[in-house]
Amino acid sequence: MKPPGPPHSPAAAGELRRDLRLIDAVGVGMGAIIGAGIFVVTGLAAKVAGPAFLLGLLLAGVAAACNALSSAQLAATYPQSGGTYEYGYRVLKPWAGFAAGWMFLASKLAAGGTVALGFAGYLERLIPGVPLRPVAVAAVVALTIANRFGIRKAGRLNTAIVFVTAATLVYFVLAGIPHFRAANLEPFAPNGVRGVLESAALLFFAYTGYARVATLGEEVHAPKTTIPRAIVISLTLSASLYFAVALVAVGAIGAAGMAGSASPLTEAAGTFSLPGVRTILGIGAVTAMLGVLLSQIVGISRVMLAMARRADLPAALGHVSERHAVPDRGILLTGTIIALLAVFGTLEWVVATATFTILLYYSITNVAALRMAPQDRRFPSAIPVVGLVCCLLLALSLPLRTIGLGAGLLFVGFTLRWILHKTGVGAGTGR
Repeated sequence: MKPPGPPHSPAAAGELRRDLRLIDAVGVGMGAIIGAGIFVVTGLAAKVAGPAFLLGLLLAGVAAACNALSSAQLAATYPQSGGTYEYGYRVLKPWAGFAAGWMFLASKLAAGGTVALGFAGYLERLIPGVPLRPVAVAAVVALTIANRFGIRKAGRLNTAIVFVTAATLVYFVLAGIPHFRAANLEPFAPNGVRGVLESAALLFFAYTGYARVATLGEEVHAPKTTIPRAIVISLTLSASLYFAVALVAVGAIGAAGMAGSASPLTEAAGTFSLPGVRTILGIGAVTAMLGVLLSQIVGISRVMLAMARRADLPAALGHVSERHAVPDRGILLTGTIIALLAVFGTLEWVVATATFTILLYYSITNVAALRMAPQDRRFPSAIPVVGLVCCLLLALSLPLRTIGLGAGLLFVGFTLRWILHKTGVGAGTGR
């Protein structure tokens, strides 16, 4: 009997397998986007802009789309692991690539502990008495193990999680349509243009994660076409779902009702007549946090791999398992750090700089897109220009303390990089 063929796309030693198809890549993007933002940030945005936060949601979507398209054309040209770390290194300067990679790792690792605890917190609302920290650690361990069995299995798990999350939000929209009242949209913009812009700044970060698939460029099948499509599709679907959810929520309880609650969607769901909406929404919040945590472990480990290959992290993190073709040591280190943060507490000062790090990351992405060779560009130069301007405008609105903490974090990273290069600990492949 003829033995069955290999179940995976072949990969050379030390390289990853191209096992992610379009549907899996879209799942990765949506899993990174649809997180706690839609469940919490909409209330904060409604507080500063009233019902006009819906315009802020659209403006934030435009800014996110420009950044996403910049990421898409870069990922299609340079389909390797690492995302903006790789683009900054190739198109700009090594220090720019390192800055992007380091800020990504620092912010996502710190945020990982918060996400794990957030998952446990949402689960405790469904099952009172659940021990928060043990459950958070258990989730991290389970997802770390899932990542070790290859990107195909992790991708399928992520797609299933995203499907559940999206289905719960669709049910929320359908349940809320009969309760929509146009009168709840008045006055529409009580705080004028300033309020709309401030809400856009808040809501921009509900979209972040749309380019997560770019960090997996080495594992996507037919990356030149699949990655751009996946980024555009995941952002379009997520933005459409966000707008529908926000419109139904504000139409049901008004901006004041949303602004006065830490869980605005749950508050709105309490007024719906269809059965079980709050419970179903709670399930969606739990799976949303799981999806974000899974995508973080996937993305962080791939950036670690890319940085280790260029000697910007210890070379040991550049190891790829022969059996499953995944950065096994990077996955294990990522899971360990996140689990420890979930046990002993998150690094709040690092989490506080997340805004700055995200803006720096995408600023470098847009500058790299502007510096691409003309024959490699898929979109007009206006796209990265608008994306860069949006990032800079949002950065100017940040408190000086946040910018200072971000600059300090960057200094620590460059110091560690200098030590690695000086001692030779980071002697990677130089790829």
